[in-house]
Amino acid sequence: MSAARWRRAMSGQVISAQAPSAAAAAAPARDSAWAWRLLALAALLLYPAVASPFFIFQVGGQALVLGIVALSLAWLGGYGGMVTLSQMTVAGVAGYALAIFGGNASAAHSLGWPWWLAIAMALSLAVLAAVAIGALAVRTEGIYTIMITLAIGVAFFYLVQQNQTVFNGFQGLSRILPPPLFGVDWRAPVPFYYLALACALAAYCAVAYLARSPFGMALQGIRENPRRMRALGFNVNAHRIAAHALAGLMAGAGGVLLAWYNSQISPGSVGTTALINILIVAVIGGMRHPAGPFLGALLFVLLQNFAIDLVDRERFNLVIGGVFLFILAVSPDGLLGVWRRLARTAHPAARRSSS
Repeated sequence: MSAARWRRAMSGQVISAQAPSAAAAAAPARDSAWAWRLLALAALLLYPAVASPFFIFQVGGQALVLGIVALSLAWLGGYGGMVTLSQMTVAGVAGYALAIFGGNASAAHSLGWPWWLAIAMALSLAVLAAVAIGALAVRTEGIYTIMITLAIGVAFFYLVQQNQTVFNGFQGLSRILPPPLFGVDWRAPVPFYYLALACALAAYCAVAYLARSPFGMALQGIRENPRRMRALGFNVNAHRIAAHALAGLMAGAGGVLLAWYNSQISPGSVGTTALINILIVAVIGGMRHPAGPFLGALLFVLLQNFAIDLVDRERFNLVIGGVFLFILAVSPDGLLGVWRRLARTAHPAARRSSS
């Protein structure tokens, strides 16, 4: 037996010998994580029963919608290593498409398609836009990816602001209402909250599953070392573009919900401030876990609604910037990083097994 084969055999024996003890040590941490997930799900389902309509719609519903769009960015940045500023642009494509093709928008700018066909078209165009942006962005890395996606977002902003015929210019498109399916007013606080919660849970489960799938593991390997993954035979650009397509589907769903939430879509929804806010939401919550963007969105919405009681509305960017810097100084991985640190402190056995 050669020395290399002997080392591989011995390392396999050591790993197999340590596996039962490591699994036993990590079992309490896994059970605790599932308990927290079930507790969080129960709290989300029961939230409308104890909250006022303002907190249900303005806080809960808005946080879920922004969390979906931010999750699409976290999927690209946290799992694929591709930090972009175009996810709100993709959401805006879906929102404008919904208003133009259907969505009960202003009669002069709506084609009046059936609601299901308008939604399908909005999501399809969002995915196509994300694929086109991804095909262009994968040719760059790092700061160049951020700059090129920012340029795309700014170009789309000026397109919808200056075009009067299709996008109605600065005023945008109004009266974008969800369809009265099953006789329910889906823009009422409680129905809209549960609609947004269903979409958020679907996006969360999709990212959590794909992160552990062969595609997700390959994408994370590309994030760490694309040159090595390319040498192993993986098509790096194809994986990255596919990740953009999935992120486009999530951002498109968030864009449709955001258009229903505001009952309109305007250039302000896809401006530079909106692009940067989504990045702030994702980074504050944590980009390495699908729950992070929703935590960041909740904190952002709470500050957006209540910080004006302490400072002027014009100084909100100063407040959110200060919170952003403070959280990153305490935990570079956002609020989820703080939570994981506390979890490791509570379960030292799991921490030793993971090291």
